[in-house]
Amino acid sequence: MIVDFRVRLPLELWPAHVRDGFTDHYPQYDSVLGVSASLQRTEADLVAELDDAGVDHAVVHAEHEFGDIADALNESVAGFVATAPAQRTGFGTVSLGQGDVTRMVRQVRRCHALGLKGINVQPAFFGRSIDDRELFAVYAAADELGLVVAIHTGVNYDRKSPMMAEHPMLLDRVACAFPGLRLVACHAAWPWAAELAAVVRRHPTVSFDFGGMSPRYLRRPDSGWATLMSLIDNMLSENCLFATDWPVFSHGRALAEWEAIELKDSTRRRLLGENTMRLLELEALVP
Repeated sequence: MIVDFRVRLPLELWPAHVRDGFTDHYPQYDSVLGVSASLQRTEADLVAELDDAGVDHAVVHAEHEFGDIADALNESVAGFVATAPAQRTGFGTVSLGQGDVTRMVRQVRRCHALGLKGINVQPAFFGRSIDDRELFAVYAAADELGLVVAIHTGVNYDRKSPMMAEHPMLLDRVACAFPGLRLVACHAAWPWAAELAAVVRRHPTVSFDFGGMSPRYLRRPDSGWATLMSLIDNMLSENCLFATDWPVFSHGRALAEWEAIELKDSTRRRLLGENTMRLLELEALVP
């Protein structure tokens, strides 16, 4: 099976008042990545693209970078994945911008009650760091409930908060505090891929995805990925996850570029599906 660990909830399923002004919040992203058109892709577009690319299962995240919309997104993700549970799994989120720890913990518990498999947090977009004191309550709740925590790591183009807030060495602090908590470093922490490799090697509970990153550059020696990619076929083969960050990156392009990369067959199988299935306990989906 091919499993995409991270796709975004289609924009048409977001709260209307947020959706209407969505592109106003991403001028810098659009200038760097040209994402404004792709962000308008619909639920039907996602379903068709997964089918065309041969992706068997998608993990849909309530991933957002602004506003207090966590509650609405969590309900929308749960409803979306419930319509096709064999093809979709969901991750919720919490309201990072409000400073209400009790509410964030309640949101984690609501995600669990909705049957979601994890939560997604993007601390730097809300002026927080990965090891933010208040986030430790969120991590503790997720750990207690057996939820996976996916965390934005590495570069972002928001320009409102320093990206050092999402350095992978801060993820090391969280993994030390919660040795049983399953963590995923989204975007594989570039430009700190070597540091991420050390964190993942140290903590078997930490995985990483390549969502939003072009696989074609991963094997280039001057791209900043050399240390991580030198270990992906051996020490880190059970920690790597295929992801697109759809609609930012298309499934067809991502799979074609991964196919062109030389990997052990066992690593390719783990990357494209086996690791995510084990992480999220999706083995029952295997026909």
